[in-house]
Amino acid sequence: MSLLTVENLTLQFRTDEGLITAVDDISFTLDRGEVMGLVGESGSGKSVTAKALMMLNAGNAIYGPESRITLHLEDGDVDVLACKRPREMRVVRGGAISMIFQEPMASFAPAMTIGSQMVEQLLIHTDLSRAQAKALSVEMLDRVGISDASARFNQYAFELSGGMRQRAMIAMALSTKPRLLIADEPTTALDVTIQAQVIQLMQELVKDFGMGIIFITHDLGVVAQTADKVAVMYLGRMVEKGPVRAVLRGPAHPYTQGLIDALPKLDDLDAPLRPVPGDIPSPLERPSGCVFHTRCARALVDTCRTAVPQWSNAGPDHRVACHLNTGETCA
Repeated sequence: MSLLTVENLTLQFRTDEGLITAVDDISFTLDRGEVMGLVGESGSGKSVTAKALMMLNAGNAIYGPESRITLHLEDGDVDVLACKRPREMRVVRGGAISMIFQEPMASFAPAMTIGSQMVEQLLIHTDLSRAQAKALSVEMLDRVGISDASARFNQYAFELSGGMRQRAMIAMALSTKPRLLIADEPTTALDVTIQAQVIQLMQELVKDFGMGIIFITHDLGVVAQTADKVAVMYLGRMVEKGPVRAVLRGPAHPYTQGLIDALPKLDDLDAPLRPVPGDIPSPLERPSGCVFHTRCARALVDTCRTAVPQWSNAGPDHRVACHLNTGETCA
């Protein structure tokens, strides 16, 4: 059953240098109990896309006229972009959708205890009493594997290790029982053992709560372990999407192939790393045609520079936006 539908999402920012396009005409769906990986280099628009789902982008953000974000909830659909007043946004922010940010230390107020912040959000989003909110908060801290949860409840964020802070952030995000959890690179700042624990925890939460998860990362290994499907972004556009195994085993877009080639080869430790050549362009200087053509070794001389590639099939439920997949040749 569908949980989230995003249609033709375009997002620009008004700046002194002019309009900057951060997200350019992307569409995707997410079902209940499904995990979608959103991957790409820094600057590809992953976090801006995630924040758009909760209307958390800066006030200079401008959404395209055809952009649609629809949450399909039990009591009816919610048009997210039509929510303007704070009371309307409460249904979305912290209600139906919760977000785990990359750096939990920046997400907790340093002068408030972990518990007081968890209780405060529950008093805003639920009908629980303060005592009930405290009991639920301690329960959720324990649920995510924090030992001696009642004591941690009264501690400050700086008193916890990085792994504990991330778990506390997850507990806080889940305490309102959201339908959709957005995890913005939640394992980036953690060591590998804690990363594995957080990944396992999120897999358990999908089963226990039946929520949908959008997992934002640049780590394809994490995506392979956690996601059911994956969408690859480059400079604000989605270039490939489909079942995670189909995309990672048979990438149809040169950019996706480049991301995979850049991974270290455990079966050949002496092999040199092969980064994607060049740098991602500035949003102020977006290339015409296919936005990846300036870095693509297989770019068609005329077609890729002038024409925006349309979506085509690369396999069952596997779609790619690339002229090469449609059999185009150099003009």
